[in-house]
Amino acid sequence: MNGSTASAPEGTPSVGAPVVGGTWEELVTSALLGTDRRTPPGCPPGGQAPVVLLDAAAVETVRRRAGLRPARAAGRPEPAAADPRPPLPPAAARRLAMLLADRPGTPGGGRRGTAPDLMELLPQWLAAANTHGFAAPPQTLPALLDAARGRTDLRPAALEFAGPRALWLARLNTDWRFALRSTPGGGTAVPGADEPERIQRLWQEGLFAERVSLLAAIRAREPAAARELLETTWPTERAEDRLMFLDSLRTGLCAEDEPFLERALADRSRNVRATAAELLSALPDSALAARMAVRAGACVAVDHMTGTGGDGDSGAGGTKDGPALVVEAPHECDAGMERDGVVAKAPVGRGERSWWLGQLVEAAPLGSWSARLGGRTPEEVVALPVADDWQGELHAAWCRAAVRQRNADWSRALLGAPSTPEAGGPGAVSLAERAKLLATLDSAERAEWVAGFIGTHGLSEAFQLLGVCAVPWAPPLGRAVVDALNIARDAGSYPWSFSGVMGLAERCLDPAEAGRLDGLLAVPDEGEDASPGAGSYWAEAFQRLVGTLRLRAAMAEELATDGTDETGGTGGRGTAA
Repeated sequence: MNGSTASAPEGTPSVGAPVVGGTWEELVTSALLGTDRRTPPGCPPGGQAPVVLLDAAAVETVRRRAGLRPARAAGRPEPAAADPRPPLPPAAARRLAMLLADRPGTPGGGRRGTAPDLMELLPQWLAAANTHGFAAPPQTLPALLDAARGRTDLRPAALEFAGPRALWLARLNTDWRFALRSTPGGGTAVPGADEPERIQRLWQEGLFAERVSLLAAIRAREPAAARELLETTWPTERAEDRLMFLDSLRTGLCAEDEPFLERALADRSRNVRATAAELLSALPDSALAARMAVRAGACVAVDHMTGTGGDGDSGAGGTKDGPALVVEAPHECDAGMERDGVVAKAPVGRGERSWWLGQLVEAAPLGSWSARLGGRTPEEVVALPVADDWQGELHAAWCRAAVRQRNADWSRALLGAPSTPEAGGPGAVSLAERAKLLATLDSAERAEWVAGFIGTHGLSEAFQLLGVCAVPWAPPLGRAVVDALNIARDAGSYPWSFSGVMGLAERCLDPAEAGRLDGLLAVPDEGEDASPGAGSYWAEAFQRLVGTLRLRAAMAEELATDGTDETGGTGGRGTAA
């Protein structure tokens, strides 16, 4: 102020002096690259550059903040909708927190030890909690939504359990927006049957996802109303939208849908036509099914064969006299076949005639074959030899038809007895086909068939079949799996070959089977041919299995209690498990 202060040399910034002209972006660039490579604007290279950069950043920060005008405070969000469901029992709430806390654990690439895999039990726990109708504790919702974000298979059960608070949170956190996408109407209430104006407005003006959810909701409660709503805008919809909307008619498919589906056979989109034909073929009394029955019936007939065994063309080897099926595949795919959903162009490596034949047989109603083939039952039809190597193609098409039409009689015939010497039935030639056929049977019959299969063929091919069985496994199936695991252990091999089945057993065996496994917990004596250390690995695997089963039993008991007895042993059992 008095002029006694010496002035710095020109061009040399003083410490603490702001850098003139330096924008925030320029300062950030200097900080990221380092002042040795990029000095702040107006500052020469040297030891003072870092200090000048920090001073300039401080000044610019104040300037940026001072330039902001105060805004009105945002309004508080509306409170979350009330959840009328009863709260979880305290022991079950503690269990849920334990299951969710295990989520960040990294799966080991080697030995798992004897501890149960808690995260794999979470889907089962959620299903049981939803069955009891409990509400989620609010403090667990963030961890629950994080778990569902990482695992799509958890989402339906997790969102049902989380209730309306999950949607409230999802609107405030972009990481959880999947909850809105996974909920019909994006979390908004779907109009009821008594709100026709809201239904029409949402159908005419809503987003595509909202319209799909609306159509699905109406289809579930009033199939005819959903179809009539779709018809109002059908000609103006985009092809990809028509396909999605048409797919919603699978729910509640009935004969009243036939006229609309018949008109869809003339659609401009090939995919729409194919879907309409598939839906019509699932209606055995539809006109399309009748047309396909005529076409397929003209290709397959019963003839009396006199086999000589000379060239091996017969499906049965050509060495036995008797009735057999003869096949004359179509020689062309005419316009009528294409209109009814037959794809004319065969995939690469596939013969055109066999490709057309498979589509015709797959779409023909299975009930028509008995009259066509001399009144024979499905078992008798499947048992007939097929001439000229057509058996694989014909039986594979019947397998697809049985799955599409949910025909248990034909599924049984194509599966055959589970104790047959070969691992497949007379018509099912792959594990995937057998699994699909099994899905058409009721749960008890399904479990009995798979148990017989395991008793004959062991566990090496049973994993995919076990996946379609109801949980918990029925006692015969559970015993078959435990016996087969015991046999594998006695054979002296490592348990890693059966890790998939063992994991399924942990989640699917009835917890009541734990007592039968006590004798398998000790390390067995290893034979001369046994793999080194295999016995201890098996003992560890069975200990984990038993511990998991007892934990599942504790989980079920905790959810079944009303939570009034906090001195009981459930929490203790869960801790021990």
